[in-house]
Amino acid sequence: MPAKVLDSFALIAYFRDEPGAETMEGLLISAGKSAGKKDSPLLMTDVNYAEVKYSIVKKDGAAAWAEAAKVLEGLPIDFHSTTRALADAAADFKARFKLSLADAFAAALAKERRAELVTGDLEFKALEKEIKVQWLR
Repeated sequence: MPAKVLDSFALIAYFRDEPGAETMEGLLISAGKSAGKKDSPLLMTDVNYAEVKYSIVKKDGAAAWAEAAKVLEGLPIDFHSTTRALADAAADFKARFKLSLADAFAAALAKERRAELVTGDLEFKALEKEIKVQWLR
């Protein structure tokens, strides 16, 4: 399975069983089968992780986040801390396109890793010439 970057939209859809949750479940199962290999095929920035936590706590409450955090520990997702190079790439995306800073970090990681970005967030439409996008339906 080639590497894929998850934005917060993808993980929130999975936790809330929203449209795209089935696709996410399939990706998580496939990635789980690849576990133990050199690199996890599912990637996410810590910035996007923070957005997932914030969104769940704000809308669903702290108890929902506690449950999601337990599930998250067992998911085959490799979380990436911000580096100066990643921040520079995110700033470039943010300056050129109308998207949130967290989305800019997801796009930057996808570009850096030559990975496909998994999302349902239409803000990424404008970036399809810059990065490959797998749309959640």
